[in-house]
Amino acid sequence: MRALYTAATGMMAQELNVETISNNIANMRTTAYKRQRVGFQDMLYQINRRAGTATSETGTIVPAGVEIGSGVRTVATPRIFTQGNVTPTEKEYDLAIRGDGFFRIQMPDGTTSYTRDGSFELDAEGQIVTVDGYIVDPGIVVPEDASGISINAEGTVEVKLPGQAEPQELGQLQMARFINRSGLESIGDNLYRETGASGPEIAGVAGQEGFGTLLQGHLEEANVNAVTEISDLISAQRAYEMNARVVSAADQMLEATSNLR
Repeated sequence: MRALYTAATGMMAQELNVETISNNIANMRTTAYKRQRVGFQDMLYQINRRAGTATSETGTIVPAGVEIGSGVRTVATPRIFTQGNVTPTEKEYDLAIRGDGFFRIQMPDGTTSYTRDGSFELDAEGQIVTVDGYIVDPGIVVPEDASGISINAEGTVEVKLPGQAEPQELGQLQMARFINRSGLESIGDNLYRETGASGPEIAGVAGQEGFGTLLQGHLEEANVNAVTEISDLISAQRAYEMNARVVSAADQMLEATSNLR
């Protein structure tokens, strides 16, 4: 019975929907996390009577056909890159991006990854790195005797050095943005990787046209809304239950048919 398999596709789709929602909820406190949503499509149809075909020699046309669907499938889990709340941390190396853009991260294998998580630290050599020790492009080194580090809205890093009245500029943090941010590949650790779907990176610095600005001593929160996620979870659960009831009903109909034989 076709209804049995159709309902099964609905159950599998809603199971993945619940898994996506659970991941969003689990990352409510993850810095700069971007929530995902699930996209669905209906599957192929069996056409028993095609709309628009002639039913007589006089040209009478069928106004509506008979199409029997075969279920639903999941086609995408795109990320929603809306701005998360910006909260103060009072840490001088913490940076929040207000607007579009990603920090460029130099990976150990020589490739470049991207992140909006600006919770940076200094490594043993004085370089600005991520919490996992990956170098933040362009690899700015803070002198050991430096004090009063300042990072302005454009990403320019300045420090005060002993014996100098004016702050010394150490460099400027590099940023990137993409035409299709949803096409980026998530690789964990709050990092993304460029793909053919995202398009090539558009390099620049904070404050330029199309790029957001930076705020020192702040971090961007996840853009997960607890109320929305719980509402979506309830809807997914109800949809799963309805599909399960269809499976049960189809089973009862098959049982009745079997008993007739």
